[in-house]
Amino acid sequence: MKSPVTCKVSRQEATLILITLLWGATFLIVHHAMQTASPFFFVGVRFAVAALLLAAVFWQSLAGMTAKDVQAGILIGFCIAIGYSFQTWGMQTISSSQSAFMTAMYVPLVPLLQWIFLKRPPRLMSWCGVVLAFVGLLLLSGNSGETSHGMGIGEYVTLLSTLAIAGEIILISGYAGQVDTKRVTIIQLAAASLFSFLFMVPAGETVSHFSPTVILSAAGLGLMSAIIQLTMNWAQQSISPTRATVIYAGEPVWAGIFGRIAGEVLPSLALVGGALIVAGVLVSELKIKRRPKQQ
Repeated sequence: MKSPVTCKVSRQEATLILITLLWGATFLIVHHAMQTASPFFFVGVRFAVAALLLAAVFWQSLAGMTAKDVQAGILIGFCIAIGYSFQTWGMQTISSSQSAFMTAMYVPLVPLLQWIFLKRPPRLMSWCGVVLAFVGLLLLSGNSGETSHGMGIGEYVTLLSTLAIAGEIILISGYAGQVDTKRVTIIQLAAASLFSFLFMVPAGETVSHFSPTVILSAAGLGLMSAIIQLTMNWAQQSISPTRATVIYAGEPVWAGIFGRIAGEVLPSLALVGGALIVAGVLVSELKIKRRPKQQ
């Protein structure tokens, strides 16, 4: 006999929810900075600042660095560099709503990659939460009122970024408990910065002019990135990739709220989508406990 459904949010999950709020606030900063900066260079500076900030605080932790720490940091950093750089690159040619819609593809990708590579099939309620969140993201992001004219470079690189974001979440969970959180966070941020700068070469990108907007945006985002990545590595030691993904799906909701404060107006269906995302987060936390059968 089934008992009533219970919902319990852990400290790690509550912290990730707060992190998505901070994550959502970065969208307007990036969008504004792209008016004067080039994407790969800007992302490189952003994560260089983040790595230096954390290294200055946790420099003593670097003394015990292991090969596993370096391996995890480089792999996660590579995914971060692709995910953030390609998403930022794509926003130069496509609208923010299109970018959010395509980035949402990482929501169903994470449980599938988790199943394939980590052999961890998601629970039923996690699947339900993922479905609700993804449908909500479709409604939230797909109502820009713009006409599609086929796939361009912006759409393709944004789709590639979703694979990298999904890979980042999977790798963080895969290495959880095997590496030191502080050391890995510093390494992955430094690696993300280095890879982003290297991507400038094939992209034919030049160094941006260091205007006050670029400097302040990079410094602010660097601090936010340091907090976000350190918290993700800490929290995902005890949270499954699927559940973490559904929580991260709330990021566009906060981005929409900050956008509304800045003057953007969300259509009615987008507001419904935001409500579905919140519902997806809550549903993914539900656990159905079974009582033992009486003989």
